[in-house]
Amino acid sequence: MDALIRKLEHFSQFTDEERRALGTLSDLPVMVGPRQDIIREGDNPTGVNLIVEGYAIRYKALPDGRRQILGYFVAGDICDLRVFVLKRMDHSIAALTQVAVRVISEQRILDMTDRYPRIMRALWWATLVEESISREWLLSMGQRTAAERIAHIFCEIHHRARAVGLVEGNSVPLPLRQTDLAEMSGLSVVHVNRVLQELRKRRLITFDGQMLTILDVDQLAAFALFDPLYLHLDESKGTMTKRQPISAVGA
Repeated sequence: MDALIRKLEHFSQFTDEERRALGTLSDLPVMVGPRQDIIREGDNPTGVNLIVEGYAIRYKALPDGRRQILGYFVAGDICDLRVFVLKRMDHSIAALTQVAVRVISEQRILDMTDRYPRIMRALWWATLVEESISREWLLSMGQRTAAERIAHIFCEIHHRARAVGLVEGNSVPLPLRQTDLAEMSGLSVVHVNRVLQELRKRRLITFDGQMLTILDVDQLAAFALFDPLYLHLDESKGTMTKRQPISAVGA
């Protein structure tokens, strides 16, 4: 639960008692294999899913199989805190890599937020940040160029991963296929390939489908028109600790 605590402490500093309470939110994690659904559109949720390790995505698909990725999750992210209010899921959540997931019951969330108002406010903050990220993705789809969209995704991933200790230097494990980037950005796979070549040629990134290294953070942010304000992170708390590589699918 360390990643969740690190994330929420960008909003509020917790007492030892509050950290212990967060640490007992759920039982042992469940392992979900790469490219497997964690919960599907139409399912009846029994709780909310906390990503403990690995990468996951939120997506919707059309009846003919075309898919749009609407967001992604890193360690410490709760997948839709309010989902237990719904009778049926209106979107799907899937693992990109092998993912460790803790399922948190509705009752445990209610009990904890009733007892610890500061944790309740931090969880509200996390939900509002999700909405802020969704607005920024809509702006990208409508107004940013193809290259700016991909660069912006990379900037966002770098900032969010750094906030929970997944970044070493300016490198972060990033197991994304070009098809994933296409489904995130609304571009064709061919167009994504061209954009990656352009970003490499500009010497802004290196990326092999497993590891992203940002060669010039400021220049990439300027190119993407990226302002981290919408992430509402305390930049002074960005941690850069070495982590073991996450098992990933091929690029």
